[in-house]
This record gives sequence, structure tokens and C-alpha cells, in this order.
Amino acid sequence: MRKTVLLAAILFSVSTFAARAQHYALRYQISQIAKASHGKVGVAISLLETDDTLTYHNQEHYVLHSVAKLAIAITMLREVDKGHFKLDQPIHITKADLPDNYSPLRDLYPNSDVDIPLQNIISFMVAQSDNDACDIILKLLGGTQPVENLVHNMGISAFALKASEAQMAASWPVQYNNWCQPFTQIELLRIIFRNTLLSPESNNYLTRILLATSTGPQRLKGLLPPGTPVGHKTGTSGTNDKGLSPATNDVGIIILPNGKHLAISVFITDSTDPMAVRELVIAKIAKAAYDDYSQNR
Repeated sequence: MRKTVLLAAILFSVSTFAARAQHYALRYQISQIAKASHGKVGVAISLLETDDTLTYHNQEHYVLHSVAKLAIAITMLREVDKGHFKLDQPIHITKADLPDNYSPLRDLYPNSDVDIPLQNIISFMVAQSDNDACDIILKLLGGTQPVENLVHNMGISAFALKASEAQMAASWPVQYNNWCQPFTQIELLRIIFRNTLLSPESNNYLTRILLATSTGPQRLKGLLPPGTPVGHKTGTSGTNDKGLSPATNDVGIIILPNGKHLAISVFITDSTDPMAVRELVIAKIAKAAYDDYSQNR
């Protein structure tokens, strides 16, 4: 009996050491990739089936930008599940709802004054990162506070959402008021993966539009094998006249060849690199994580 217990302890120690050694190697690889970005790089990675997790420079604040639309979508779908809204409910859109901001929705309806199903507006917000659609959803919710409250009430404290897209567009410093830590997004992705907050219908709908995201094809997906399923949400700031970009982000779930789900969150804050360099940093980190976690963990 003692020999059996001793053998089990030895095997556990060896397997734990091996896992830690793999993490050390991956963390070192991430640190070397991050050096290519003249900015603050934060990363969180977790195999959702086991919660095997790695973080890199997670404790600092990173500018959210459109990554916030993931939490906003979750909040709206929670309201749908409560019966306060319906996905097929028509929402009347006026000219005032479509200011001059990045908005495929406005491009589609330049004359506004139209009724659009709520689910279409959410899809525009998530899959195409539509800023006007985002502010329409925030208006329906009553502002940013309900989103922040929901995230905090789920036990996720490292998250602040104080400004709408229009407010960020009107004043450069305001964007820094919306922030999170990389692991914050892993916690939100876990909620989606485990279906612990939303109804199955709402959760499946959100998963579908994350998989349909068209923005940032050169980020998390950039170096992965063609056809790898990735449900993700990007975030991108503008660049000022000094060449400073406060946010280049991508968070999502990668389905590995073995069928397991790898949640990954990469934030680059205050970088002076060109967009192509920033996106390549994200792509390289995602590929390193994909290769590492594809080994049978």
C-alpha cells in the first residue's frame, strides 16, 4: 500500500514538474515575442477543460476598446433571458443613433429611421465591431454602469467600463477609463464555454457571432492552421500624431486539433509600432500557445 502511495506521489510530482516546465518554456517564448512590441503586452491563456492557466504581465491595466463589446453583449443577452428584451424585437434607429463613427450598420442604412431586430444590432456590434451598434446597445441598457455591475457581480473585479464609443471618440484621454486585466477576459470566456450565466439559446447565439467575427484576421488567427475555429473579439484604438496606439487587442477561444478549447487574451497597450508589427506579436503569441497546448495536456 505504501509503495502504491509513494509511486502515485512520485508520478504526480513528475507530471506537475513537466507541466510547470512547459509553462516556463511558453512564458519565456511569450516574453521574447513581446519584446518586438514597443508597448505594454499582457497575456492570459487557459485550457478551459482543465483550467490549466498561464499569465504574463497580467496585473497591470490594459485599455479595453472594443473588447468591451464582449461584456456588453453578455449583459444585453442576460436582459433578454430575463424577458426585458427579445432578440427579434425591432429597435427603431434614428439619425442621432448613427453618428460619424466606425459603423457598417450606418453604411447599410445611411438614411437611418429604420427598425432593426435587436439580434442584428448585437451581431453588428460583436462580429463587425460596429461602434454605433455598441452605443445603441448601451443606450438600451441604460449606459455603461449595468455592464460594469454585472461583471463585478460575477466576482470579476479587474474591469472598468466608464465610457461609450462616442465619448471615447470625442476625447482621447477618455479611452483609458475603460480597462481590464487579460485574465478578466478568460473569466468571461469561461462563463460562455461553461454556459453558467446565459440561457442555452443566448449562449449559442453569442458563440455563433464570436465565431463569425471578421475583424482582426491577422491577430489570433493570423498564424494558425487555415480553418482553425476561433471565436474572438478584437479591440483597436486610433493612433495619435506621435504614433502612439493605446490598444491593439484580441481575445477568444481557439479549438485545438484534439477538440479542446484554449481561451487566450492578448493586449498591447501604448505601442508605437505599426499595426502590422502589433498584429504579428499577437499572432505569434497565439501560435506559440496553440502549439504548446496542442500537446496532450
